[in-house]
Amino acid sequence: MTASHFLVTNMANHVVSRAVPPSLSAKIVGSFAYLTVRDRLPTILTKAVDTIHRNKNKFFEEHGEEGVQAEKRAISLLSKLRNELQTDKPVLALTDDMVDTDMWNQYLQRQHALMEENECPSWFKSPWLYVECYMYRRIQESLRLNPPICDFDVFREAKMQSFFESQQAIIAICTYLQGLNKNIDELSETHLLDQFQKLLQVALWGNKCDLSISAGQDNSQKSSPVDSLESLKPFILVDDSNMVWSILMNNKRPGGAEKLQVDIVLDNAGFELITDLVLADFLVSSGLASKIHFHGKSMPWFVSDTTREDFEWTIKQTLAANHKWMSKSGAQWQRYLKDGTWFYHDHPFWTLPHEFCDMAANAPDLYSTLQKSDLIFFKGDLNYRKLTGDRDWEHTVPFEKALRGFQPAPLCSLRTLKANVQVGLQPGQGENLTASEPNWMTSGKYAVIQYCRPQREQ
Repeated sequence: MTASHFLVTNMANHVVSRAVPPSLSAKIVGSFAYLTVRDRLPTILTKAVDTIHRNKNKFFEEHGEEGVQAEKRAISLLSKLRNELQTDKPVLALTDDMVDTDMWNQYLQRQHALMEENECPSWFKSPWLYVECYMYRRIQESLRLNPPICDFDVFREAKMQSFFESQQAIIAICTYLQGLNKNIDELSETHLLDQFQKLLQVALWGNKCDLSISAGQDNSQKSSPVDSLESLKPFILVDDSNMVWSILMNNKRPGGAEKLQVDIVLDNAGFELITDLVLADFLVSSGLASKIHFHGKSMPWFVSDTTREDFEWTIKQTLAANHKWMSKSGAQWQRYLKDGTWFYHDHPFWTLPHEFCDMAANAPDLYSTLQKSDLIFFKGDLNYRKLTGDRDWEHTVPFEKALRGFQPAPLCSLRTLKANVQVGLQPGQGENLTASEPNWMTSGKYAVIQYCRPQREQ
């Protein structure tokens, strides 16, 4: 970004900031943001330190004494980071050589400009979305500055464990998918809609398996997700699945588009990723979509977020499974990748602290890529926070308004609620929930299937 571009963006940010609610922040004592920064983030850092230390022998075997020294230095940097966080020190500029370093440091300047006079951006005073993303980026910096262990994924073990502990649920959903695919061409439109809604809801509730929310504790899926759907329906606060269906069905009907591209902006690896792959498989095998583009993170992120390595590893594990239908699913998914039906992409923007309304200005290449989509699914809580700016919106504010101009294509958020932001509710709906369950926005018990299409199509 050029200096002039940054100034324009910064000035625009000042103008917009007066027209929207404030960002959620840990400065409000007792808020979910406050408890996250005070308790959950230090716990995640402690686990990262423990993981690096437990791999000391591995580093020695692979790199000799150089690996051991790198391990010590990385732990020292993470311990320093934890102290900065817990004592509300100013946010520091990044010093590594990654492709996004300048963008992060420019964003820090932007935060400086928004602070009161003589104040610096700090862990408890700055927007929660910013400092939480910043912590994960600093974890990467602590490794990046310490070759030869700079590519070590401190969250890989937790992601793998979550996958293996969800085996029974993965077998169940793969078995369901293969049974469905046998007769997929014979399904009536009504039955196809029914199966679409089921697999959409499976992908929705798969989002409960979030290791950053559980601070890395076991959060795997133990039971068959399909069996639970009926009992979970009352907890879907917004269900726009019929609008999503109409986009897809326009493709299948005579006169519809010959090819329909669906993009899935991924969230968690493990069981949730399997549910996303199952939904994508169904969309292709049913003829509802011709191409699926998956978007993941370019570095380990929010403990369980999907990276390219996680994506490829998951498909290989599924393919190698000692279960007929799980293995068959993995083989099909690998074929989709090889024949150009499925694609995996990552982009630095997904691991920047920006709200998505900044994308057109700060990552125009990614925005134009998403404009080619016919339908984009945004999975999970972090994507929802970035879609809505992680701000203190009234619950009845329309989803479209909270997007603040981010409308590259028709989009749908599939999200279980794990943060204090939710828009698009009916009058009184949020208040009634708060009266009966004060933590309804953060428990993961409730969910939304929330749709918005670009204004030009409305």
